[in-house]
Amino acid sequence: MTEHETITETLKNTKTIAVVGLSDDPLRPSYGVSQYMQRQGYRIIPVNPKGQNVLGEQGYSSLAKIPEHFDVVNVFRRSEAIPQVVDEVIALGEAGNRPSAIWIQEGIVNEPAAEKARHAGYTVVMDRCILKEHRKRAAELRHPA
Repeated sequence: MTEHETITETLKNTKTIAVVGLSDDPLRPSYGVSQYMQRQGYRIIPVNPKGQNVLGEQGYSSLAKIPEHFDVVNVFRRSEAIPQVVDEVIALGEAGNRPSAIWIQEGIVNEPAAEKARHAGYTVVMDRCILKEHRKRAAELRHPA
């Protein structure tokens, strides 16, 4: 499968996105991108150290604390934090709450962590903005709100 096809299939099959590093500051990219995805019909679950609510959704301090299934982990953290996020996702899968993909936002690259996630069976999209990729495919990705 090409990268274009992988991204399209990931977006088509996603209903709920856990956003690691989602800020409650409307000026931060994580907020604007998540708000856009929410408006497109995706459910957003904020994950941030304080566990604060963002965009009207209950926030959690870690992925492990989220009490429901989510399809994609969208990461807005520095590249050096990606291995920890990947380890947390792999641990979730071992506990039975396996998201299908890890999406690492544009400008963030950690190839060893991405390879570890791929080796564990996860789809990885790295150094791509989920908003921009969604916009490119908007006509074919209409989600019911």
